[in-house]
Amino acid sequence: MISFVLGVEDLADTRFAVSPLQETVLSLRVLRDPGLSALHLPWHRSVLPGLGALDTDLLMSLVGKRHLLPDFLTPRPTRFAPAFEDELAVARQASPDLIRRDLLATHAPGPLPEALHDATATDDARVVGLCDTICELLARYWELAIKPMWPRMRLTLEADTTYRARQLATGGARLLFTDMHANMRWHDGVLHIDGVISAHRTMASGRGLLLIPSVFAHKPAPPIHQDDPPVLAYPSRAVGTLWTPPPAPDATALADLLGAPRATLLRILEEPLATTELARRLGVTPSAVSQHLRVLYATGLVTRARHGRQVLYRRSSLGDQLAHRPAEAAVSRGL
Repeated sequence: MISFVLGVEDLADTRFAVSPLQETVLSLRVLRDPGLSALHLPWHRSVLPGLGALDTDLLMSLVGKRHLLPDFLTPRPTRFAPAFEDELAVARQASPDLIRRDLLATHAPGPLPEALHDATATDDARVVGLCDTICELLARYWELAIKPMWPRMRLTLEADTTYRARQLATGGARLLFTDMHANMRWHDGVLHIDGVISAHRTMASGRGLLLIPSVFAHKPAPPIHQDDPPVLAYPSRAVGTLWTPPPAPDATALADLLGAPRATLLRILEEPLATTELARRLGVTPSAVSQHLRVLYATGLVTRARHGRQVLYRRSSLGDQLAHRPAEAAVSRGL
């Protein structure tokens, strides 16, 4: 059991963050052992074929036999939603002693895998070089496995923080932690976390508590070492729907939204066309077409440009999204 002793000031400084680097690192557990969560099997099946060019031996060596991960690769976020690149830059700056400590602790009591052998070197330059190699590999892995789905993942994580903040506001710390996971309990100013490998008691001592919802955490995941500031990754709500494919576009939805004439115009305007040509194709008067074009232009769904004596209209990028794949467009915008 790990316990966080939180004073009044620590509770006042309890906050949430969303960490793309932590999600990237935690996903390695599921990549190595998909049986940890059947919910992530669709993700696992979709990303695995694209990882052939990566050093997967080194990636998998970051996960200990007991599913521990090196803490230096998940630095404590300093703001609510840092960029992946900013977090990775912090991880790159880890000291050689910290890198050694965390990699050894991840695989204790066993030896380090061959891929991590340089972590035992007395030459600090080799340890730093290993860290750089790991970070470069994680950057490539992020691009392939996590970044394409990050907008949807972030939306799920932010929705969780909104729910948790409401729980804290309405029921205090007791309701917040009781509702978070069965392995967590709050009693007399101490947050107890069961079902973990380590056993220690950490005094927050004014450092507050940082809570990080995670798509890939299957249970609460505090730092390995008791001297580290209190940080807790915990399983996010609503993960079960995350990998569900978006619904197929409804052919009638665009007409319901814009009206049949404007929806038809938007579909036709895949290429630049003048008002008279649009009227000819639709069998209506140019004035009727002009009225609808004014509305589509005012809402940013079409663009226009003068060509000689004619004004040509064409769908904008927003119009393209609505006309082609409304369901997928919503996902790409994080809706």
